[in-house]
Amino acid sequence: MKVLVTGTGSLLLGGIASELVHRGDDVVCLQRRTTTFIGHENAQEVLADIRDADAVAQAAQGCDAIIHGAARVGVVGSQKDFYDTNVVGTKNIIGAAEQHHISRLVFVSTPSVAHTGDSLIGASAGEAKIGRSRSHYAESKAIAERLVLNARNDHLAVVAIRPHLVWGPGDTQLVGRIVDRAASGRLAVIGTGNALVDSTYIDNAISAHIAALDALRIGSACDGKAYVISNSEPRTVNELMRSMCESAGVPFEPRHLSLALGVRLGSLIERLWPLIRSSEPPLTRFIAEQLGTAHWFDQRAVQQDLGWTPHVSLDEGFQRLTQWFASR
Repeated sequence: MKVLVTGTGSLLLGGIASELVHRGDDVVCLQRRTTTFIGHENAQEVLADIRDADAVAQAAQGCDAIIHGAARVGVVGSQKDFYDTNVVGTKNIIGAAEQHHISRLVFVSTPSVAHTGDSLIGASAGEAKIGRSRSHYAESKAIAERLVLNARNDHLAVVAIRPHLVWGPGDTQLVGRIVDRAASGRLAVIGTGNALVDSTYIDNAISAHIAALDALRIGSACDGKAYVISNSEPRTVNELMRSMCESAGVPFEPRHLSLALGVRLGSLIERLWPLIRSSEPPLTRFIAEQLGTAHWFDQRAVQQDLGWTPHVSLDEGFQRLTQWFASR
């Protein structure tokens, strides 16, 4: 099978592409910058912007399937910045799939498309919510997910996978930020830190997307649906952060902010931060709501429809993370 994978400069998408190559698939990697594993005879690199419809169509030529994960993430940037990459880029992917009669499209989404600030306890994936102004990222990904699921037809099977809090060795987004802030005494926990949240070890996130690709067929159980995937081992925010800090050998001594204060402070920071910095802000209202409320998900539909279960436990994942930090 020949698969176009977009966004392979990220830990998750690069891992997906690498695993597909190693199992014998031909992979076209569409990304903006070169990556380290390219050079295998089964891997082709295309350096292009997902917003370039012609480049996307050319990269998709001859492919049997697409795993689309290229996206603008975080909170820095205008509404147009996020829309152009996440929505227009996804439209280009759908157009390329239709142009080249590609029959399978796996969309890498995010649980934030359905998280509106309330606790989610044993929840199903839920429908992506449109019309929120607090997060350009979540809003643009929700629009893009709906576009993908609505593109399902008699010739194109589609599925959206929402990996929840992916982490592991080499992760600079979650692990890197928590460890850096803990090491510098700037780590904050919203509320008591006892909210239960799901997370996903990187190897499991990779295998889940590949399982979705393999299970996806026109009319299959997963065709046209969205799934949240995780390790199915909810832990408290305190436990997750403490384990990451312990793996890195840094003290876990966070400051605690109430959820109400965290939301107010996050709202203020996200308005003022762009005026003084170009980096990601340390806190936003959306982040405060994510860290201060429970969100863990029912995995029975994932296991049944995709035939997938996580193969690396959280405890084993933290052992691997400790070994990785030690090796560095």
